[in-house]
Amino acid sequence: MHICIVAPEQISVPPPVWGSVEICINEIAHRIAKHHKVTVISREHSRFKPITQSGNLTILRVASGSRQRYLNAVLQTLEGKQFDLIQVDNRPRYAAAIKRLFPDTPVSLFMHSLVFATPPEASVKSSAICLSKVDLIIANSDSLKSQIARLFPSQSHKVTTVLLGADLNRFRPPTPLERSSMKRKYKVEDGFNVLFVGRVIPKKGLPVLIRAVHQARRSLPDIRLIVAGGEQRKGYIASLKQQAKRLKVPALFLGKIHHHKLHSIYWLGDCFVCPSQKHEPFGLVNVEAMGSAVPVIASANGGIKEIIRDGENGMLVSTYHRAKEFAHKIESLAQNESLAKRLAMQARSDALLRFNWNVVANSLLKVYQQHQ
Repeated sequence: MHICIVAPEQISVPPPVWGSVEICINEIAHRIAKHHKVTVISREHSRFKPITQSGNLTILRVASGSRQRYLNAVLQTLEGKQFDLIQVDNRPRYAAAIKRLFPDTPVSLFMHSLVFATPPEASVKSSAICLSKVDLIIANSDSLKSQIARLFPSQSHKVTTVLLGADLNRFRPPTPLERSSMKRKYKVEDGFNVLFVGRVIPKKGLPVLIRAVHQARRSLPDIRLIVAGGEQRKGYIASLKQQAKRLKVPALFLGKIHHHKLHSIYWLGDCFVCPSQKHEPFGLVNVEAMGSAVPVIASANGGIKEIIRDGENGMLVSTYHRAKEFAHKIESLAQNESLAKRLAMQARSDALLRFNWNVVANSLLKVYQQHQ
């Protein structure tokens, strides 16, 4: 097979700093290319050449800027080429336009969220038209699949779930020396470290987590919050720092971390907390924490419930709008080392079995081979 993957316009493949969709594209493309020809079309970047090739994998980088400019460049690049299947990631409008250019080629829309299929990015009506043009739709969780089916019932028969993964050679348990070295580097050797990794935006729930750490501090005086991630709205991190200071919560904000360094940040955590307040289609950070053998506490929300099995490979919080249950679960992990170790080891085992990129790529290939 010759598969073409069209990336979104915002971030290049591979991503220079961070981009969850682009990481997924890069990881899947490299693995499919072990047995099939793969062409990725991505936006240009000063760090990369316009064309790079490695074995069966070719990455073509085109002009970006506005979405229309990028789409025009993609269509111009695709014209005259032949593929067995074209995958478009997270852009329904692009998928519909590409299907018009390739009416006889299967076009797959890989949905990572509903952001670009719903207001304010697009009307549900216009997205329904776009989805009607494609041959199949991939959702990154059953939760997202259900949401797509609810919003676009006439297209529900096209939707298949393919869960995502992590590079488990990188996101792995550290050696004792690696862990102590990282904790020494950030001066967090003592105490119990509660780790958050992700975009620092309101829906990720950091105000709830700060309150939870404040409550847990009554029984865990040496507790500390570590936040790894950049803000999108200027001043938001400053407001979180003020909240932490007001509640006397020791908090370390690391800012945005380059993805190639991110795996070592998980080594700082004695537990990992994902307190998302809105629907999470998948929740990749939980898989990265699991792979790193850091016990996970997460909101029982969206696709997270397909990753975390409460009490088996992590802990789920059903009342995730409130701090109390997060605080209670943080305390239980800090005070029960054998529980924390059991959850962490099962999480690592589950990640290896279900969430490695080879499994993801093979699952996706099976779906695509059925459409040949």
